[in-house]
Amino acid sequence: MADSANEPAANGSSVESLKGNAQAAYNQIASGPVAQNVKDQSAKTSAEFSNLANSRQTPSQPAATGQPLTHYHSFFSELLSWNNPRASAIAYVTVVSLIFVARYLDVVRYAFKLTWMTLGITVLAEGAGKAILGNGLTTQLRPRKYYTVPRETLDSLIGDVHELINFFVIESQRILFAENVAASAVAAIGSFLSYYLVKVVPYWGLALIATTLLFFVPLIYTTNQELIDQQLKQVSDVVNSQTEQLRQVASRHTSQATEITKQYMGDYTAKAQQMLRGRSASPELKPKTAPQTNLKDSDFPQAPKEDFKSKESEGEDEPLIAA
Repeated sequence: MADSANEPAANGSSVESLKGNAQAAYNQIASGPVAQNVKDQSAKTSAEFSNLANSRQTPSQPAATGQPLTHYHSFFSELLSWNNPRASAIAYVTVVSLIFVARYLDVVRYAFKLTWMTLGITVLAEGAGKAILGNGLTTQLRPRKYYTVPRETLDSLIGDVHELINFFVIESQRILFAENVAASAVAAIGSFLSYYLVKVVPYWGLALIATTLLFFVPLIYTTNQELIDQQLKQVSDVVNSQTEQLRQVASRHTSQATEITKQYMGDYTAKAQQMLRGRSASPELKPKTAPQTNLKDSDFPQAPKEDFKSKESEGEDEPLIAA
C-alpha cells in the first residue's frame, strides 16, 4: 500500500522534473548565441524594411518637362541601390520565386481546387452539424459582422496603384525621349538582345534574366564603383578626344568648302553681271577691213610727177592744126 501511495508522488515529481528540464533547455536555447543572432537579424531586417517603406517620397528633382515624379521612383531607387541589403535580397528572392511558381505550378487550377475544397468543407460541416447537433458548425464560426474594406484603405490602395502606373508610364516616356541617354541606350541594347533571345529562351527565362540583371548590376557597380568609374572615365576621355579631332577636321573641311563655294559664287556672279551688261548696251560699229587681194603696186601705172598746169601751157603755144 505504501508503495502504491508513493507511486503517484514519484510520477508527479518526475513529470515536474521533466517540465523543469524542458524549460531550462528552452531557456538555454532561447538565450544562446544562435537565438540571439536570429533575433538580431530579424530586428535588422525589420529596420531595413521600415527604411525602405519610409523612402517612398516624391523626389525633389522633377522630370525634364518639369513634372514631378512619383514616390515609386525613390522607392525603386532605394531598393535597387542595395542600401538595405536584406530587404533587397528578400525582394529578389520573392520575385524569382514568383517566376518559378508561375512557370511550374498551375496557379489557376490550384486556386479552383482550394476553392471547391473549402466550400465543400463548410457545406458538409454546416449540414452535419444541423443533422446531428441541431445547429450548424459553420454557423458557430460565422463572425458577428462581416469584414469590409474601409474607404480610407481603398483610397490609399487606389492611390498607390495610380502612382505605380504613372511610374511605368513616365519612365517609358523618359526612356523613349532619351532624357537619360545611358538608360535609353541600355534599354535599346536589351530590346535588341531580347529580340534574338526570345527565339531560344522562353518568356519566364527572359523574365528571370531581366530580374537578375536589374538587381545585380547596381550591386556590382556599388561594390566596384571606384574601378568602374576609373575605366569609364578613361573611355570617356578617349571618346571625347576622338570626337574633338573629328570636330576639328570637319570644321576645317567645312571652312574650306565654304571658301571654295564663295569663290565660285563670286566668279559666277561676275560673269552673270558681264553678260547682263553686254546685252543691255547698244552694239558698237566695228571698222570694216579692206578685202585682201593678190595685186601688187607694180601692176598699176605710175602716177605723173609733173604739174598739170605746165602741160596745159605748152599745149597753148603749139600751132593749131587747120581743119
